[in-house]
Amino acid sequence: MPKPSVPAAADIHLLDPFWRESVDRTVLPNGLTLLIKADRSAALASVQVWVKTGSIHEGEFLGAGLSHYLEHMLFKGTSRRAGREISATVQAHGGYINAYTTFDRTVYYIDLPSEHTAVAIDILADAVLNSTLPADECTKEKEVILREIAMTRDDPDSRLWDALFSTAFREHPFRQPIIGHREVFAAVTREDLLDYYTARYVPNNLVVVVVGDVDVEQTRAVVAQHFGTAPRVRLAPVLVPAEPAQLAPRASHRFEEVELTRAVQAWPIPGLAHDDAPVLDLLATILGHGDSSVLWQEIREKTGLVHSIDASAWNPGSSGLFCVSFTADAAKREAAARAIEQTLARCGHRGFTTAQLKKALRQLVVGEINTRKTMSGQASRLGAAEVVVGDLDYSRSYFECLRAVTPADLRRVLQAYVTPARLTAISLNPTAAATPVASVKAPGGEQPDFTETRLPNGARLLLQRDARLPNLHFRLIVQGGPLYEDPARRGATALLATLLTKDTRRRSAAAVARQIEEVGGSFYPFSGNNSLGFAVEVLPPDAARAIEAAGEALLAPAFKAATFAIERDAQLAALQQDADDVVTLTRKLARAKFFGAHALGLDDHGDEAGVKALTPADLAALWRQLCVGENVVLAVAGDFDPAKLAPKLKALLAKVPRGVVPKFGRGPDVAHALPANPGEFAERQPREQAVVVDAFPGPKVHSADFYVGEVADEIFSGMASRLFERVREEKGLAYFVRSGRVTGLDAGMFYFYAGTQPGREAEVLAEVDAEITRVQLGGVEPAELARCQARLKAGRRQALQTNSARAMQAGLNALQGQPVNDWKNYDGRIEAVTIGDLAAFANRHFRRTHRTRLVVRP
Repeated sequence: MPKPSVPAAADIHLLDPFWRESVDRTVLPNGLTLLIKADRSAALASVQVWVKTGSIHEGEFLGAGLSHYLEHMLFKGTSRRAGREISATVQAHGGYINAYTTFDRTVYYIDLPSEHTAVAIDILADAVLNSTLPADECTKEKEVILREIAMTRDDPDSRLWDALFSTAFREHPFRQPIIGHREVFAAVTREDLLDYYTARYVPNNLVVVVVGDVDVEQTRAVVAQHFGTAPRVRLAPVLVPAEPAQLAPRASHRFEEVELTRAVQAWPIPGLAHDDAPVLDLLATILGHGDSSVLWQEIREKTGLVHSIDASAWNPGSSGLFCVSFTADAAKREAAARAIEQTLARCGHRGFTTAQLKKALRQLVVGEINTRKTMSGQASRLGAAEVVVGDLDYSRSYFECLRAVTPADLRRVLQAYVTPARLTAISLNPTAAATPVASVKAPGGEQPDFTETRLPNGARLLLQRDARLPNLHFRLIVQGGPLYEDPARRGATALLATLLTKDTRRRSAAAVARQIEEVGGSFYPFSGNNSLGFAVEVLPPDAARAIEAAGEALLAPAFKAATFAIERDAQLAALQQDADDVVTLTRKLARAKFFGAHALGLDDHGDEAGVKALTPADLAALWRQLCVGENVVLAVAGDFDPAKLAPKLKALLAKVPRGVVPKFGRGPDVAHALPANPGEFAERQPREQAVVVDAFPGPKVHSADFYVGEVADEIFSGMASRLFERVREEKGLAYFVRSGRVTGLDAGMFYFYAGTQPGREAEVLAEVDAEITRVQLGGVEPAELARCQARLKAGRRQALQTNSARAMQAGLNALQGQPVNDWKNYDGRIEAVTIGDLAAFANRHFRRTHRTRLVVRP
């Protein structure tokens, strides 16, 4: 029988070619370390700059996230280049630029065709050594990071690991989040950031790595040209306190608005340089890597106590953690923890087999090979060896240590480090698990967060459990709307949404309706400027029926000709009905004038010519274009059991074909300068009253001033607005006067409209002009602003009372690139709007040279 080391040696032998590869290491006179590895396998290169500073090196600013902040700022402009020039230059040379920050390093890299390696070296040198950190960009990026912090706080997994590190580490800076604490980061000034940049971003604290199809001598010369002229400077050491020994168990079990328990058990272990580090990696692999690992089989497959479980050895510096993490139903968390303890105890008593050791070693060998598949991966391995370990040959010595490991070694380290006395147990649990209360409503009237799951095909599942009412809402939403329509077949959006709720390949439209309505449910379409879809609402016991209906609508709509004809005629009738209402008609006419050929010139119902031109095949083709993984979101809110419902919904969404979000706009629908038709226009209609509209360019969906526009809309609208009081109450010029918005993905319109008696149109428009001027001059009163903010916040709260509204909002957030629970930030964003913001908004958007004015009179 062969010795245990024989198969291990055979596996490690696969790495021998890597050990023979040449790496050129040079230290420039100014202290910069340069690593170059030539690889002729592809005409590509990766250029990386490793700055030996991370969140643990921030000294008096520990917990401020300076390293991460600086990472965001380094591509915002240098003494030679504007910020946009950096990314544009990289893109023009076929490259990809990015950066990341960890506890102990910050890395900037460009991957690109190797013939442009010198360009990448030049750009990275300029950014790392000559960034100007523009004040305006610092302010803007600070807001970006504050939002990123908020997103992190919305992520239960991030909260879990933050809780672990802050509990397991009492002195070491690992206890501080890399991104920083919100309050500490918010207090950072540009001067603080500049001081940190000046002190830490110096040549003698940099490692430059170049891997690819390059000439070593030429590359060394280019690096010396761009990096070598910066002088070596004083580099004060940063004291990183050692973590005291843990002498007793620690625990922190938190109860929050989550659907599933997330837990981690951790034990302190020595750092990367310790002789036991490779053995601990093997131990983690055997215990918790893959579906055949010890913990997966024992705790998940045999006992069913967890949904997932894994193990890892994390030890990048002088100390680390051996972790076992798992997800489980809240009621099973304690049993799962006991089962893990018992399984580890059995392993410590019985030990491990040669077969387990061989499998784990093979997994580590494969992992090492996989990291070297790309130029970027190779460069990352070299950078880590130089910066984190301090030894370029570490990979070879690491596997030489693994070659000598025996089952007895695995048992020894398990008994030495993974002990009950040094356990840190952290969990994040549903609030309902802490109390007998059935509802999962959050304190203070807040709703629980939506959880977000992204499937391999890109489709996303959003879940929000709220058991206050026996109600369950499913909303399937895709990005779509006028921007995605054929210009000659407008109105496809609304008609497509309607047809999705009708015939399927299995059922007629009548059978579909009967299926839901016989249990008191509803099944209806929706569509708008930027999206479309359908919703199903039922009682919780009828969830299976709703899923079946939604699944057929999503995957097997039939678009039958007879039903199509009926619904097309109904949509044409609705267009005619709109034309009968002078206010709706005038708003549509103004929208068409303002947007011109742009797709938003018509709403999702289109026009008569476009709807008449549509065919069932057109709708089927549009649905094939839109119904792809990256473009599909299913949001579910209400009373349900996530453990039972989620697997069924994931199985449904997994059937959506893969595909990226389609690009919108074809032909004349490409966005261009607005308004398309500035000026004053008049039309006559056989009506009794006159309607006036002033339309201006407005914020898009992602505009920075979107929420300022929200407040502005409230300022100009409603019975308490100054405009209403002046025009109706004081002068009696109009029955109604207010503002409105058309918000698209690439364009927007902010408009004022009023209904008045013929002959008084000019007076009404003059009052609109005067009110705009008042706001432009900063004339909004503090009390007036406060009222509007209070109204908006209350209105949003009211609007999100229902499961259907919350599902819609979360789905739109996901589709449009916002955090799914971004609705929680609404109050803060509205409160942040100032009188100055409103004045700037009005001056920016409401320029008479960019106005489309329309008067419709008898």
